[in-house]
Amino acid sequence: MTTQQPQRIAVTGATGNIGTATVRALAAAPEVAAITGIERRPAGVPPPKTEYVAADVARDDLTPLLRDADTVVHLAWLFQPTHRPDVTWEANVLGSLRLFEAAAAAGVSTLVVASSVGAYSPAADDSPVSEDWPTHGWPGAAYPREKAYVERCLDSFERAHPEIRVVRVRPGFVFQRAASTEQRRLFAGPFVPGSLVRPGLVHFLPDIPGLRFQVVHANDLADAMRRCVLRPVSGAFNIAADPPVDPRLLARLLRARLVPVPAGLLKPALTAAWRMHLLPATPGLFETVLRLPTMDTARARSELDWRPDWSAAETMEEFLRGLRHGEGADTPPLAPDEHRRHEIATGVGQRP
Repeated sequence: MTTQQPQRIAVTGATGNIGTATVRALAAAPEVAAITGIERRPAGVPPPKTEYVAADVARDDLTPLLRDADTVVHLAWLFQPTHRPDVTWEANVLGSLRLFEAAAAAGVSTLVVASSVGAYSPAADDSPVSEDWPTHGWPGAAYPREKAYVERCLDSFERAHPEIRVVRVRPGFVFQRAASTEQRRLFAGPFVPGSLVRPGLVHFLPDIPGLRFQVVHANDLADAMRRCVLRPVSGAFNIAADPPVDPRLLARLLRARLVPVPAGLLKPALTAAWRMHLLPATPGLFETVLRLPTMDTARARSELDWRPDWSAAETMEEFLRGLRHGEGADTPPLAPDEHRRHEIATGVGQRP
């Protein structure tokens, strides 16, 4: 059962991968009256009911922006620069703390926060874990450390503010066609041409023992976010499509042959590439993926009535198609390469 009174929603990270899909889903809901999209570099035409506001969660005064909001949806997250963990800590952890405090000061009634499968502690086997699995992350990479720390901050926030309904959404890896180029920039870098990632051109894929991860289409995650906003639920929800993605599934999509490669052989190569700034993703992130548990999504299906429209294979297929065509969108985070190169050259939107 959904709430009846029209809501005013504030969304941080509104123009990113998850944000664009979530804002679209909320704007389409009759229960939502207005949306304030908070973004460091707002651009593009906002969806109906939506106004973009320029603000940095790590630096700007957020309380005035939240005064009229019934619900705050926190999606803002900085993945780069991986060589400057102090910068990502300031944006992701300290920025989250500042936002939570501003939400309480503004008197919002609901806080919905995008956490991650990366917040979970490693599991001993592939048995699916529910939302009560420990969220201590993996200490070898900044991303799981920061996600786990924000979970601890939310623990304290809930104790201090029992009057605020808090929801934590823990998705797998989130893909959509429009974000394909951005994700290539974030994790593979400029030396991996997306145009070559097509069936028949990739002849071999490494078959790494233990490599499997869960994914969800951005639109399906946005649907779960919308349900968390509009339903009187609280606590954590795992969000992912079936089945988990492994080398066998990727090889089938790319019509490639699997070649057994021990994980230990890849780590030195990844470390060297990262240190030479050839690869933006840290070797610790690769190790994190190898340790991720498989999530059980039963609670989302039962309490949110949530079902993904996209299977894991369909989600990956669309992501790969977006890579091949250099897909993007008209927001700074999702801009195609030529637009992003212009931003970098002119210094537009760069954090000092």
